[in-house]
Amino acid sequence: MSQDSTTTDTDGFAGRTALITGGGSGIGQAAAVALARRGMNVLVTGRRPDALNATAALVPGITPFPADVTDQAGIRSAVQTAVAISGRLDLLVNNAAILGAAPLGDIDPSAARQVWETNVLGPVMLTQAALPHLAASKGVIVNVSSTFGAKPAPGISQYGASKAALDQLTRSWALELAGRGIRVNAVAPGPTETEALHRSGQTPEQVEQIKATERQRIPLGRRGEPDDVAHWIVALAHPAANWMTGQVIGIDGGYLIA
Repeated sequence: MSQDSTTTDTDGFAGRTALITGGGSGIGQAAAVALARRGMNVLVTGRRPDALNATAALVPGITPFPADVTDQAGIRSAVQTAVAISGRLDLLVNNAAILGAAPLGDIDPSAARQVWETNVLGPVMLTQAALPHLAASKGVIVNVSSTFGAKPAPGISQYGASKAALDQLTRSWALELAGRGIRVNAVAPGPTETEALHRSGQTPEQVEQIKATERQRIPLGRRGEPDDVAHWIVALAHPAANWMTGQVIGIDGGYLIA
């Protein structure tokens, strides 16, 4: 991990609580570790109990809680469990997402529905459930979007459109919630070394070809690492960013502008 994700810095974080969806791997896991190392209590949710337990085993301060963001009862239980840790909720990171790769003409309605329920409706309903607690703490929401919310790409139209929707939710919520002292921002990672491609149904050969093509097209010459994104989630959650809201921060090695 990078220095930013391993250096203990409790300033502004000690005793506070974060809830992170999709915390069993990738960006969610890296963000959980980075925040826990800075003194935060972190509840990680996701569909895979074993992966969540593996995240919790990395550093003290991380609590695993299996829950699907598309399940309303699970959402409510996750929020209640997070609040019970220290009596408050200070940070919500909406990270869980599904890629759902398929070209137009081959899009399965049930698969597309799952993308939208996970990537858009899930964050909406979870944020709504967490809202009273975030208002009480004057907390922070960080949505994990994607470069593909703004950069068109063939074969992932549903994913890109869902992330564009999340960007708009970020801006709208920032306006709606500013009066309650809640800041809302998003990070928009470019191609990042996570499990997303492997879990999208691509063959290992297809995955490696996609990665090679992306590396060639990214101006800084490499795909991102989860820590690259976790650094900015931490930065947006920090009290020093208390005049920043409604922003979508691109973390993509220049991929969007290439």
